Amino acid sequence: MRRADRLFQIIQILRGARGATTATALADELETSVRTVYRDIADLMAQRVPIRGEAGVGYVLERGYDMPPLMLTPDEIEAAVLGAQWVAGRGDPAMARGARDLIAKISDVVPEDLRPLVLDSPMMAPAWSDRGPEDAVDMERVRTWIRRRGKLRIDYGDEKGKPSQRVIWPIAIAYFETVRLIVAWCELRTDFRHFRTDRIQHAEFLEEIYQTRTSILRKQWWDSQISETCEAKEAVQHALAVRKDALQ
Repeated sequence: MRRADRLFQIIQILRGARGATTATALADELETSVRTVYRDIADLMAQRVPIRGEAGVGYVLERGYDMPPLMLTPDEIEAAVLGAQWVAGRGDPAMARGARDLIAKISDVVPEDLRPLVLDSPMMAPAWSDRGPEDAVDMERVRTWIRRRGKLRIDYGDEKGKPSQRVIWPIAIAYFETVRLIVAWCELRTDFRHFRTDRIQHAEFLEEIYQTRTSILRKQWWDSQISETCEAKEAVQHALAVRKDALQ
């Protein structure tokens, strides 16, 4: 790896880390020596890159530091363009518009020799001819409500069309090929639930704010999903074991 690439990767690793990163961890990630990492960190600090820390403790990149947009690798450009293409073909209108604008901005800032990766990308994420049912709720506003921790009152029909009214705390949106789900805490069920956006018959955006941080709720939801998956796997293994014993 070239030294310039290594310095760039150190910044990227520190940018994505949640806490201090040791020189040993950096060396393992970059497949180089700890001594080289120490030298690279010293060079970055000398170039006024705001890295805090010291040998034996770990390093942290101060928040707010921004890399020049031109320092994108070909892999990063193709990944960004491919992801934006997928969103443009499957997202709601506001999200699709944002994805197309992102591709245009990437094209404007990358060096001339890398521009074909944007304008004539070999990576494609074609839009499905069947986009699935239309959303019955303003998804752009839902995303805003997630950011402000606002509650929604919805009229919802389940897979059998049975109606119910819920007050939910939206925490995430899951985008699948032809449908979208709002992940939320449901006050009626006092548990996490998934609501297909095309089955929401009406949504009222309440001014009431839920107090728990969205990141905490998302972690609780994710932990519950992992737990349910493990329980389901154990149930299948138990059923197979019972069946095996019955056949013997």
